[in-house]
Amino acid sequence: MARWDQILSLPVQSPPTLEFSSAELVWSKVEGWRDNIDRVALIPFARVDDFVRGESANKECPTRFHVEARRRRPAESTYKPKVDGILEYILYWCSFGPDDHRKGGVVRPSRTTYVPKKKPSGRPNTKRGCTCHFIVKRLIAEPSVALIIYNQDKHVDKKGLPCHGPQDKKSAGTRAMYAPYISEDLRLRVLSLLYVGVSVETIMQRHSESVERQGGPCNRDDLLTHRYVRRQERSIRRSTYELDSDDAVSINMWVESHQNQVFFYENFSDSDPFVLGIQTEWQLQQLIRFGNHGLLASDSKFGTNKLKYPIRSLVVFNSDNKAIPVAWIITPRFASGDTLRWMRALYDRVHMKDPKWKLAGFIVDDPSADILAIRVAPVASIFWVQVTHELREVFQCSVLICFWRVRHAWHKNLIKKCSELETCAVIAKRLGQAVQCICKGDGTADLFEEFMENFVDAADFLDYFKAIWYPRLGLWTSALRTLPLASQEMCSSMEYYHNQLKLRLLNEKEISVYQRADWLVDKLGTTVHSYFWLDEYSGKDDFARYWKDEWMSGLTAWQKSLQIPDSDVLIEGDYSKVVDQEDRHKVHVVRNPASEYALCDCNWAKMGNLCEHILKSIKCLRDKGSITPSVSMFQYMQALVDMLHCPPHDSLIRDHALSLAVWVQMQLNAQLGPGSGQSKRQALQRTTATLGVVKASNRTHTLVNVENDLTELQHPSSATGNLSGGKIDRVATENGTCTDIGSAVEHPSVEMQTSPVSISACATQLFSLDGITSANVFAENGDVMIDEELDTTKNIPSTDASLQI
Repeated sequence: MARWDQILSLPVQSPPTLEFSSAELVWSKVEGWRDNIDRVALIPFARVDDFVRGESANKECPTRFHVEARRRRPAESTYKPKVDGILEYILYWCSFGPDDHRKGGVVRPSRTTYVPKKKPSGRPNTKRGCTCHFIVKRLIAEPSVALIIYNQDKHVDKKGLPCHGPQDKKSAGTRAMYAPYISEDLRLRVLSLLYVGVSVETIMQRHSESVERQGGPCNRDDLLTHRYVRRQERSIRRSTYELDSDDAVSINMWVESHQNQVFFYENFSDSDPFVLGIQTEWQLQQLIRFGNHGLLASDSKFGTNKLKYPIRSLVVFNSDNKAIPVAWIITPRFASGDTLRWMRALYDRVHMKDPKWKLAGFIVDDPSADILAIRVAPVASIFWVQVTHELREVFQCSVLICFWRVRHAWHKNLIKKCSELETCAVIAKRLGQAVQCICKGDGTADLFEEFMENFVDAADFLDYFKAIWYPRLGLWTSALRTLPLASQEMCSSMEYYHNQLKLRLLNEKEISVYQRADWLVDKLGTTVHSYFWLDEYSGKDDFARYWKDEWMSGLTAWQKSLQIPDSDVLIEGDYSKVVDQEDRHKVHVVRNPASEYALCDCNWAKMGNLCEHILKSIKCLRDKGSITPSVSMFQYMQALVDMLHCPPHDSLIRDHALSLAVWVQMQLNAQLGPGSGQSKRQALQRTTATLGVVKASNRTHTLVNVENDLTELQHPSSATGNLSGGKIDRVATENGTCTDIGSAVEHPSVEMQTSPVSISACATQLFSLDGITSANVFAENGDVMIDEELDTTKNIPSTDASLQI
């Protein structure tokens, strides 16, 4: 076989880790030039940087590779599609070579201008004649693939002796002991602190204190110098966003110099608008980390009143369910076809890093963001179905809708345009009831027609409602009836992120910069990115005294509500009184506390936001059983019942649904707190005693009776006959026998106040019911325990996936 035929027949390797080294690749030997045998491997060209970073993080000999030589064929040049033709040639060399500035070392003739320094603590510690290097070639025959030629893989000098790292005894006490440069994490930390306004002296003081606490330097980051931090600060101070007086030219120049931060870009044309998708390497890592088997949400049309181009943010939720932006899309319009293109580009970029990455659900917050200029309800419904189909086609997951944006607009304008608080409370309650009926499938857009007829006295708010929302009711009604509703926890997280972005981005004294796109992309990629990076930085409290208002990152309204004790809440009819947690002498009054459309007199709620006092009031009422569960919980239980209503012969779906129900109950019990350990064990014992074992020999199956578990889904004044009206139909077994397991799931609708994302874990397979009950999932103290042989987070489907429409 010829040399190039042998090379092109090799498999393209892409390890599923964020970074990978040569040790994780399978190398092949082919005949090279001058009778040499080359060690080669093929990887995706988009992952060359991942290979370079992984190879630099060598534990035995940490280093950094730099581009020693590069040749690139111009894009406009013509070339023949030769099998050995090269589009790009890159030579990566260990940064401790190839020159040797040590005493007696060899320096290449082209570097003879180097003048040795008087002190030995300069370049002699960074240029020590290391011969380790590899070559990357991008071939004309396979432009998407990179050919790596790696022969000199040992970090030794020309004499074959170790020249840096722990094996080099002469490098002890110098930077050559570790690596020539600081790590990427420390570099981002330094840049982020500088962007948010922390001084160079403060950064170095805190760094020196941390090194002293650990007893001296032990890695390359401990050798951070004042000179490096000062140089970064000077670079930031001298930089400018205006690369050209023409905004379009300036954007093109920014894109060319920040290719690693751009995942999608289309300039203005006769048919397509300007579209720019920004995602840094850190954001991509967060998307892979928290988005895998999790939720991805969209905050659409940010800054439509101030910015030249609005922003769409894609966010994931960390372990505390706080939103982290993982991509920003900037464009003058959000059309369906444009959305599909950049979504595919984002999905392909993630899958290039991790082919097994998969979302559990995608949350949208405004269907009109994708369907502008559509005002006819039937047409809007058709286009909305198309948009959700595109989302599912790209991300292959269920789609949910978040109603926080509409509630925020209604609440803020209601307070502004209606002076009577009692009237405001009645109007908000009526709007909330209309939305809930539509989500449950019991109402249509006619409910809003009746609303406008009954509240003609509130003329100012009705004028606003008719002008802004009445043309969109057909689209929103279709979306609410078609898609599951996201939980209140997700609403509070999205609302909090939106306010954070507003505080951190729209804080310029010169408002004229808001009309420039180059300012926007520069501010997002530097300062705003730094704020959100520091939110996830574990050591940010060391700089608490230097925080500004924009840096403040507290708890969401949902998280604050969990910290309010029940004793601080007093329910009195249509009112509730909640003690302020910062000022114990202050009490907040919540009108209509049974609804998330309640009105509170705190400053945060007056701006249209969902405050912790409203959420706490709702939780207390649900704990007492005074109100029905949330709409999202209702829809989840309804989907679960639909799964249970299956033909008798289809035991797979029934067993799947029952496994899901029992697993969700375990997750809910685990969140009740350590004080409920006894009740958890009793619930599990009852579940274990009643489930039984599914026997494949005689095809005996359990009979599901969920009447007791769904009673709380019924509302006295709502038509929920699909879930009530007697017992749920029993699913008979093939031989006529059955087992009642009505107590297997004990009213999860009462206990479940968290978001589905907190218990979502996308599944790849099913497991039997006896596998659930036999696992030791609870310890004696009530904590969750997972048997090594049964990983429920891998086998149980996502709760959001069960809401697939």
